[in-house]
Amino acid sequence: MNIDTRTEIRAYREPWICDRIAIRVARIDDTNGTRTLALANPMTFTVLDKNEMFCEPPSPTMHLRPDEAQHFMDELWRVGIRPTEGAGSVGQMAATEKHLEDMRQLVFKKQTV
Repeated sequence: MNIDTRTEIRAYREPWICDRIAIRVARIDDTNGTRTLALANPMTFTVLDKNEMFCEPPSPTMHLRPDEAQHFMDELWRVGIRPTEGAGSVGQMAATEKHLEDMRQLVFKKQTV
């Protein structure tokens, strides 16, 4: 994939089925100043037989550059999906930063006395 081609993944809450997120994948190519748009078809799943399960790992479904993966993560955040392990991380970080600022003020005041 050249530098003028990017993958965009968009997430949408389905208006009539609140417990599902719709995912759309597009490949945008701006090569030679001409924009083309390709949309991914719905995925299909292939059942592996016992011999295939324990051989070498299967090919990935797709590849994303780090900026494309970040965009996908931001899209999921936008529609309300949060990491299981990091659900409170934003609030915890804010509390930690406040605590550090308080400690800096205490140390600074102590040094000036």
